[in-house]
Amino acid sequence: MASDPRVTMTMHTGTPHRVRRARFVHTLCMDTTSDSLPSRKRIALIAHDHRKTDLLEWARFNRETLCQHELLATGTTGGVLARELGLDIFRYRSGPLGGDQQIGARISEGGVDVLIFFWDPLEPQPHDPDVKALLRLAVVYNIPTACNRSTADFLISSPLIDEPYPRRLIDYSRRLRTHDGRTSDGSTDD
Repeated sequence: MASDPRVTMTMHTGTPHRVRRARFVHTLCMDTTSDSLPSRKRIALIAHDHRKTDLLEWARFNRETLCQHELLATGTTGGVLARELGLDIFRYRSGPLGGDQQIGARISEGGVDVLIFFWDPLEPQPHDPDVKALLRLAVVYNIPTACNRSTADFLISSPLIDEPYPRRLIDYSRRLRTHDGRTSDGSTDD
């Protein structure tokens, strides 16, 4: 088998794993920009009521990794995690009271690097539009996002969680232009 310089061997729980490291292309498309996620990530933690126990168990298992990063959470979830695990967590309002929107705003300002959001797919939420908006912003700003425990396991165990990461961002302003050359917010390229 040919050697690929993007593949390295790592040890995780005593078993060697092949890890494919993404190669960052320095020639960006005209519609993309880049920035770098820091090695100490700002991780937002959110869980709907029927998923809080699952997130708590996951966070307990990954406590040593989580405590090396800056943690943010919606109010109730953050309270449970701080109380049960003794973690330092910046808490926003409860999700239905605007916490999801606050974290979404923080994403748009570049203040969240990873989103762990255990949402309940079977229970309608009074703030479903806020949940959809939060997930949309995570995609727009290319934030690594986990909505279930398996994905959260893959994300937290990646060697990239503790390294700077060159993130590509799509410039959506071209798609938002109206016929008069202005963007939907009224600004121009000038």
